[in-house]
Amino acid sequence: MDELIGQTQYMEMDDAIKHWKSRGLDFSRILNKPDVDAEIATRRIQGQEHGLDKQIDNQLIQLAAAALEYKKTVHIEHPIRNSNRSFGTMLSGQVAMLHGREGLPDGTIKISLTGIAGQSFGAFLAPGIDLRLIGEANDYVGKGMAGGRIIIRPDPRATFVWHENSIVGNTVLYGATGGEVFFAGKAGERFCVRNSGVTAVVEGTGDHGCEYMTGGRMVCLGRTGRNFAAGMSGGFAYVIDDDNRFRRRCNPAMVDLEQMDLEDEDAAWLKQIITTHYEQTESPRAAEILSDWQTQLPRFVRVFPHEYRRVLSERATKLEGEKEAAHG
Repeated sequence: MDELIGQTQYMEMDDAIKHWKSRGLDFSRILNKPDVDAEIATRRIQGQEHGLDKQIDNQLIQLAAAALEYKKTVHIEHPIRNSNRSFGTMLSGQVAMLHGREGLPDGTIKISLTGIAGQSFGAFLAPGIDLRLIGEANDYVGKGMAGGRIIIRPDPRATFVWHENSIVGNTVLYGATGGEVFFAGKAGERFCVRNSGVTAVVEGTGDHGCEYMTGGRMVCLGRTGRNFAAGMSGGFAYVIDDDNRFRRRCNPAMVDLEQMDLEDEDAAWLKQIITTHYEQTESPRAAEILSDWQTQLPRFVRVFPHEYRRVLSERATKLEGEKEAAHG
């Protein structure tokens, strides 16, 4: 392999590929082998220092030893800065290594933080870890999270209106598969993209919310950006339509939009999850909605993917058939 790596002069584009997307592509500059002296390396010859030994997670793993080894509940308090990226990821790796995909019981490791979290806060979070942040976070919060809970709310001394200001960045919950999140503020663009299992409450989003979502539930207590639900094939979204313009901001190609009412089968669940959001964040927005629930509920629109409806219908028909067969 050492003799082969870097020998790009032996590579060439395959003329047999005639797909329209590849026409006109020219990789000659990429494949060109530099004309340099033999002692000058044209490939990686030394490792890269990632600074993993300096990550806060090393401290977290030590502080959570009783939880990791004996499943005892532990509480950790720690400040956080925007230079602290991928907070909790190494800890989640330890949980996965020791306890598998099932992780730990809910709330076994509780971590309370203050400050501004860097990118990928809570990425790949494992079941059993709760992250509670007073402050705000950057992009990719909860990326690929598999369980646990992330709660982010502003400092109680904040003078701005929470649901009119961003508290997390872009591409939050990308590819997440499980767990719960409660954000007392707005998210940036591409919120819940490819979400397949998380239950999320947020108070507003940027463009392309729930893009390619395949599962889970998303509740938005504020306005969304444009192109909401593009490519959404599964799960549900519940969006409060503040200005009666949500239907214009939603991409209807793969979803139905349904106005909710007090007789709706999801009404009780929606009220409960908003109540939990208030309990976890003390959100003024949640309090406002809950204080006048009968008036507020009809303002919610349920986003129901066509494909998901078909699957649920087929599943119900199959179960009904099995019941009839069982009873002869």
